[in-house]
Amino acid sequence: MMIVAGAYFVFGLTGFGSTVIALPLLVHFFPLKFAVSLLMLLDLAVLALFGARLRRGLRLDEIGWLLPSMLAGMAVGLTLLITAPERPLLAVLGLFLLCYAAWGLARPAGPPRLARGWCVPVGLAGGAFSALFGTGGVLFAVYNAGRLRDAAELRANNAAMILLSSSLRLVLFGAVGLLAQDGLLTTALALAPALALGFWLGGRANAAVSAAAVVKAVYALLVIAGLTLLARSL
Repeated sequence: MMIVAGAYFVFGLTGFGSTVIALPLLVHFFPLKFAVSLLMLLDLAVLALFGARLRRGLRLDEIGWLLPSMLAGMAVGLTLLITAPERPLLAVLGLFLLCYAAWGLARPAGPPRLARGWCVPVGLAGGAFSALFGTGGVLFAVYNAGRLRDAAELRANNAAMILLSSSLRLVLFGAVGLLAQDGLLTTALALAPALALGFWLGGRANAAVSAAAVVKAVYALLVIAGLTLLARSL
């Protein structure tokens, strides 16, 4: 419960990041397919409960450009999740976390401006990692930060991309049987109070806590989590 509460505290504060924090920890307790499906349900739950407050500033034009390549990437990611053995997938997740954390810690202040054409590679990679690990939201957040400068628009679009990718994964995961895993729904229900508490505290702390400082701490945590996953996969 502490893992989920902490992850959704960051989500409430920044509008993204819950899965990339929670998944590397949860895979030490659950199989990868179970943990990915569980966090998808939790993302949908938090957005259903609190998503109305994130709609202000939504930029549907930016989302529309990402959608086609995101769908193609999700098809690839879902195929790998179903067919590939878990150990190499954990190694890929560990490398992804290390690369993302290294980029976050090393980049200068302020996101780089991105041209519209970046929607294709970001959509493909974000869709693939969304289906595989549920972590594509961080790639979409990087793209959004390079395209949007208004804080309300950025937060709304980050949350909207998580909602969209989670809704698509709900359909895809249901079609291939991943939602029928034993104990999935009961575990999600048991973790719902921790989710709600973490998200509520993150929203309350938005004005008092530096989101930038929290994100830097998250990057440091991801370095540790990435190294742990690589060690486990080896």
